Amino acid sequence: MLRYAAIFFVIAIIAAVFGFGGIAAGAAEIAKILFYIFLVIFVITLLMGVFNR
Repeated sequence: MLRYAAIFFVIAIIAAVFGFGGIAAGAAEIAKILFYIFLVIFVITLLMGVFNR
């Protein structure tokens, strides 16, 4: 999932360089959402690992 967030981030940067503002904003928003989902899943699995010991 972090890989997809990075891919959308790169797409957003490339689109911004070429002047596609709407596409860049959309790709950046998707990248942010995927990154936050990744963080939540990471914290949950980290806590599960600590409490299952």
